[in-house]
Amino acid sequence: MTAIPPGSIIGILGGGQLGRMIAMAAAQLGYRTHIYAPETSGPAADVSPRWTQASYTDADALARFADSVDVVTYEFENIDTAAVDVLSAHGLVRPGVAALRVAQDRLAEKRFVNNLGGVTAPFLAVDSLDDLDNAIDRIGCPAILKTNRMGYDGKGQARILVPGDSIGAWNAIQRAPAILEGFVTFDQEFSVLAVRGATGEIRFWDSPANVHVDGILATSTVPAGALIESQTDEARALTRQLLEELDYVGVLAVEFFASSEGPVFNEMAPRVHNSGHWTIEGALTSQFENHVRAICGLPLGDTALAASRVDMHNLIADQADDWPQILADPSNHLHLYGKGEARAGRKMGHVTRLTI
Repeated sequence: MTAIPPGSIIGILGGGQLGRMIAMAAAQLGYRTHIYAPETSGPAADVSPRWTQASYTDADALARFADSVDVVTYEFENIDTAAVDVLSAHGLVRPGVAALRVAQDRLAEKRFVNNLGGVTAPFLAVDSLDDLDNAIDRIGCPAILKTNRMGYDGKGQARILVPGDSIGAWNAIQRAPAILEGFVTFDQEFSVLAVRGATGEIRFWDSPANVHVDGILATSTVPAGALIESQTDEARALTRQLLEELDYVGVLAVEFFASSEGPVFNEMAPRVHNSGHWTIEGALTSQFENHVRAICGLPLGDTALAASRVDMHNLIADQADDWPQILADPSNHLHLYGKGEARAGRKMGHVTRLTI
């Protein structure tokens, strides 16, 4: 299989902070990047020389974009698969559209994982208020109602603590097609971070222990501790199945609950992931560099830890204003994304601390 050589152009769908960090890793390896996004600008604009502003429904613009680059990847999964089909007709897209089709549909995702033998929360499809009431009768409370498509960082979700909450929850998600999931009793959350190369080679980073606050990732820490480490092999085995079944190329993140019964699948992200930001300084090869290596057909880099302990903290909203204090500690590595308004819940940057 012929590699895409340095000097080539990587097209990136989306111009947020993940696109920014992919572009930075690409530049380090000698690649140029070209962003395609509906916005006029974004965090990736600071580090990518070309930006096409166009809709994901503009087939002509997508075709021109695909013709102008050597490979296309994406920084988020909520892209209409029809757009990826257009791009694929004109060039190479990695990861392929199969992973998007699974990850975009929570019901399909859960069924896909169950068919591979993975354990998920109990779930049922919900297309009406009657469906929701019936699902509550079968699954019980507490439960969580999620839109079947779209939604991230706690968006598109509503908790149901008692059956009487159903009407409010149904209205909260704007009566969209949904999935009801039973609550999972767990002790910790973690993610499996993996990369599969164009030749089928697979590598894993250490799995971080993740802590969420208000549905948004707050911290990721490695080593993750005894409980998570005891469940990593089983979680990796399922992740390997996902990678191979989807003929996946690039970085894949799979989130799990660490329960008393073993790892419970939560969701997958077919892209570089917030819980892998620690790898920039904390691993010998970051998730962003290995993603670029994978999609360009290069050998994968070593994913081993570069320190005895690594802590990543997201900087949400005005937490980024603490940059003077953060930089005063020489063990901290600060990443600010160049965003303007520090709105509530908005990820403005992250800081990684290494303990050697």
